[in-house]
Amino acid sequence: MGFTSPWHWAIVAVVVIILFGSKKLPEAARGLGRSLRIFKSEVKEMQNDGKSDTDTATAQQPAAPAQLPSPAPVAQTESTPQHDAKSA
Repeated sequence: MGFTSPWHWAIVAVVVIILFGSKKLPEAARGLGRSLRIFKSEVKEMQNDGKSDTDTATAQQPAAPAQLPSPAPVAQTESTPQHDAKSA
């Protein structure tokens, strides 16, 4: 038979009502409902944030790296003449 028979559930319900009282049970159920609603909305928000983060990350990456123009060659000029040791 197991624990799932209707009589077992009735006994559990009576024990819960005796322990917590008939006034506290609706308040507890309301509080539990609010908590679950808040939890559900936070999970949805986290999922949406995760999706938007991955969408923006892929949108920000360029398709091909931009190539910078090559720098112009620098002419080598000597400001001071060098003397050979042999000529001196």
